[in-house]
Amino acid sequence: MASAQRVSDEPAFILHRYDWSESSLILEVFTRHRGRVALVAKGAKKHTSNFRPVLLGLQPLRLSYTLAGSSSADIHTLRGAEWAGGHIMPMGARLLSGLYINELLLRLLARDDPYAYVFDVYAALIKLLATQHDVVQEPALRAFELILLRELGLLPSLHAQTQTLQPLAPQAPYALAPEVGLRPAEPGERAVLTGQQWNTLETALRQEPHSFAPILQACAHLAPALKPQLRTMLQFHCGSPMLRTRQLMMDLQAL
Repeated sequence: MASAQRVSDEPAFILHRYDWSESSLILEVFTRHRGRVALVAKGAKKHTSNFRPVLLGLQPLRLSYTLAGSSSADIHTLRGAEWAGGHIMPMGARLLSGLYINELLLRLLARDDPYAYVFDVYAALIKLLATQHDVVQEPALRAFELILLRELGLLPSLHAQTQTLQPLAPQAPYALAPEVGLRPAEPGERAVLTGQQWNTLETALRQEPHSFAPILQACAHLAPALKPQLRTMLQFHCGSPMLRTRQLMMDLQAL
């Protein structure tokens, strides 16, 4: 009988955790080389467990785990976990933003489908949320949302109208909408960008080698208009119900 395959020293973040038994946890983790993976952390809830102080969300980790023997099995067994260091956990509104991004990944990423570039951008985003001023938060979130939609094949080209393939007029307003893509803005529509601004975003997204910095810079002054358009796109692709973190943010704003 062949021995179980082991994955060692894998860069990862915990997206979600829930009880599996009185002493164990199921972890949904985002890994750099294997994408979203489910792991069972046996005994992790015990006070004596070495896992207990390490298995925290929004923290860079290095994980080792054994792949399940059956190719159809979804849950693998965690063998080791170490904090990779670098920053503390985001706090306050930035903590909510991190949880929102985690929920997006849980809803949109299939298991065992690697997205190394998305992982690298996610790691950069979490570091920004933990270490930078609040002014960076909105552009960083919008940049990540654009990258995620593009890498998943859900974002149309921003160089032309989606349905007609007509080039964008530089000063004309356009809006991004589910199912129809990039279209001319309707009279009085507020959350729109000009053709030149959409072109700037597309150029940043296509820059080689792929990097978070150009897209973050391109979003610096466009985040307010991008926010409702990207949120509508993402919710459409996530399906019902509404993202729980999004509902929580709306409830807090209403207080």
